[in-house]
Amino acid sequence: MAVAAVLLLLAGGMLAWLFKSTVERNFDARLEATMNGLLSNVDISGRDELYLRTPLADPNFSLPVSGWYWQITPLKGSAAKPLASSSLLEQRLPVPAEDTAGRDAGGMARYYARDFSGNALRVLEKRFILFDGRHPVSVLVAGNVDELRAEIAFFNQSMILMLGLLALALVLALFVQVRFGLRPLAHLRGELSDIREGRKDALSGEYPREIAPVAHELNQLLHANREVIERARTQVGNLAHALKTPLAVLANEAASVRSALGRKVMEQIRIMRDHVELYLDRARRAATAGTLTAATEVRPVMEALTRTLLRINRDRNIKVEVTCPGGLMFRGERQDLEEMLGNLLENAFRFAKRRITIEASVPPPEAGAQRRMFRLTIADDGPGLSGKERKMALQRGRRLDESTPGSGLGLSIVSEIAAMYHGELKLGRAEAGGLQAELVLPRVTRETE
Repeated sequence: MAVAAVLLLLAGGMLAWLFKSTVERNFDARLEATMNGLLSNVDISGRDELYLRTPLADPNFSLPVSGWYWQITPLKGSAAKPLASSSLLEQRLPVPAEDTAGRDAGGMARYYARDFSGNALRVLEKRFILFDGRHPVSVLVAGNVDELRAEIAFFNQSMILMLGLLALALVLALFVQVRFGLRPLAHLRGELSDIREGRKDALSGEYPREIAPVAHELNQLLHANREVIERARTQVGNLAHALKTPLAVLANEAASVRSALGRKVMEQIRIMRDHVELYLDRARRAATAGTLTAATEVRPVMEALTRTLLRINRDRNIKVEVTCPGGLMFRGERQDLEEMLGNLLENAFRFAKRRITIEASVPPPEAGAQRRMFRLTIADDGPGLSGKERKMALQRGRRLDESTPGSGLGLSIVSEIAAMYHGELKLGRAEAGGLQAELVLPRVTRETE
């Protein structure tokens, strides 16, 4: 658009210059024609008086102080008396010197001047020798350039109006092109957003010939991405089966050996099993965390886990408050959300006395980039943890309560899964005095947000 504006300005300046030059040339041609008419009609009487055999047809030369003048001035060596148009009255225009700068090859001088009334004049003056070389004269013709300038001003105003209308038309055409011509790109962008947020798994619809290859290649890329993920899952499963069988054989053999060596082997086999499960699970999460189309509704997962844990702990009379906005979607795999939420809820049920609160919330509209995330807050009224203990709780394999069964991997696994989705786990102190776990995770956003 800026280039078009510069081109319009340059075109306008060029047109204005060309029109001014053309009008000035035509004006000079008109004055020169008047000069030729004077030369063809001028004569001299027996008393050396110059006169016109026939008057000029242009009435402007007869109107007093009209700005249109002609005069024939005898030069040195001529005894003739000067002759001038009636429009000059008793005034006379100064005759330029013969060596005036600016004369063309034919001896014509062209210049601007002002008359005795202040009118701006365009003047043409040339020297001639008349009547058998006995009378050198200066023939001068002047025209009122106010008419010339009025014509140029009218053209410039008309040109500015037309260029303004043209610029407006270009703006409207550009708006129409962007609004309608680029609509397929906006549709493509919307579909890619749907895929990224998990609402679709591929591009659909008809696209123009110029965009259709791009849409096809994007669909191929999405298909290849899903195939890579499926291959990764298959390889992880194969590796799990390949390792579990030998470990099971070793465990059976070690169990039959009643000695310190057998017990030591069994201990190491259990450690190996834990590590195999841990790293295979991590590999699965790393593969699925990059899935473009995964989406899970949060509320059903929260309610299902809560019901299960309430049944397990029904003799403790723990009250659970669940708050979750309808339609909230986690942008990730359901099993990952279940594992993160399950670990946090198990800890809350283990240490809570009477009450647990579970709340899912979405940041306000002014939160900017955080609008793509949501928060899961789980708080209990148990003993809680100190600042030092909260840091230790996130370390792999650290258990703060050795009296309860477990491996000490729960919170660190939750933190790792959240980090794979570019989220985080924060531990703090709840209002009821217990532990508050805050989980920040990506969500599926609506098109209107």
